[in-house]
Amino acid sequence: MAGQTYPDMWVDPEDDPRSQDAVLGDERATLLDYLRSYRLTLEMKCSGLTAEQLAMRSVPPSTMSLLGLVRHLAHVEQSWFRRVMAGEDVPYLYRTDDRDADFNGAVGDDVVVAEAWERWREEVANAEAFVDRAESLDLMSLDPRNPINLREVLVHMIEEYARHCGHADLLRECIDGRTGQ
Repeated sequence: MAGQTYPDMWVDPEDDPRSQDAVLGDERATLLDYLRSYRLTLEMKCSGLTAEQLAMRSVPPSTMSLLGLVRHLAHVEQSWFRRVMAGEDVPYLYRTDDRDADFNGAVGDDVVVAEAWERWREEVANAEAFVDRAESLDLMSLDPRNPINLREVLVHMIEEYARHCGHADLLRECIDGRTGQ
């Protein structure tokens, strides 16, 4: 992906796959549109890079990288939708004794990159299916340690992606000078 009119950006505005139209739907449609847009933004910010570039660290001592963000967000999707909302007892993604394994294990290897994207897409698909099945945004979590409703989880996910897409902007600009829109 590369803009022709604005070569320092991923795509020209007229080719941007994210909708710029206001969502005139209900609360659920609005929340899901924002979350979909941020998920797509993450993919765009990582597109066209090698495994080594995706694994490039930010400023020391941080271990943050674009690949680490993909792995981290797969973990976040899994935690909120599988563990908290659905009450599934599944092993945490990328968790070991090292609490930052999602970032520390993000190495410039094609297999690691492919696995991270596969896990992320799997968890996004699971989350989307979960929300589609939910009768209401008032649906409460099945994890008794985390009494939260689906509405709050969706808002949190938007916040999580927004924050990390900001990190991704800076990481990508350091890698090849391209900025997001």
